[in-house]
Amino acid sequence: MRYALGVEYDGSDFRGWQNLGEGGPSVQASLEQALSSVADTPLQVVCAGRTDAGVHGQCQVVHFETEVVRDPRAWMLGTTTRLPRSIAVRWCVPVADDFHARFCARARRYRYRLLNREVRPALGRQTLSWERRPLDAERMHLAGQALLGENDFSAFRSVQCQALHARRELQSLQVSRHDDVIEVAVRGNAFLHHMVRNIVGSLILVGSGEKPVEWIAELLAGRDRTVAGPTAPPQGLVFLGPLYPDNWHLPAEVTL
Repeated sequence: MRYALGVEYDGSDFRGWQNLGEGGPSVQASLEQALSSVADTPLQVVCAGRTDAGVHGQCQVVHFETEVVRDPRAWMLGTTTRLPRSIAVRWCVPVADDFHARFCARARRYRYRLLNREVRPALGRQTLSWERRPLDAERMHLAGQALLGENDFSAFRSVQCQALHARRELQSLQVSRHDDVIEVAVRGNAFLHHMVRNIVGSLILVGSGEKPVEWIAELLAGRDRTVAGPTAPPQGLVFLGPLYPDNWHLPAEVTL
């Protein structure tokens, strides 16, 4: 049987999603250990999109295969009871043998939230970045529209990125303000390493007035990471989850 899981996690105490075997705990290793305990045999998972150290997941989707017979509810609850409090399995559904969490996804969504006031956050600091300079969310939104469509995002790609090429399709980018919190919501077919955080770091310079609105389009065209803005801190970033065609019969939150 092949199963898909929806996984929620606070990435604060993890070195990232991927299990690299050393260097600190990963979300993947914790999940595989808990699943293997329920199955009483080693299991491995494949995720829709890896997240970096300190980045959170609202509905990461993974799949795994097993010959062990368990009810989906037993996989969900049994695994969650064996996980640290910072990780929970939200749902489990059986899927077709050709379902693949990564390759079947048609889009991925991220949200970046930062507190924009003079004083750092006390509440919610695990999932909020902070910028003391006043920011203009409308300028940030306008500048970000230059990134829409299929483009070469080399200017927003980390030097550690292992992707074969930098072309990605950014389907939407929305910047909005809610009281003292600025939210950047993006959706694309896929993302490069640090791409969202590098975009946010550059948009902050536009929002502060340090750079003009047109600068983001210039960065995109120039394809030079060294002249773009700094990488925004990880704690403000949440992987909202992937989106799949409805033929896979997954929960509505991850279905197109």
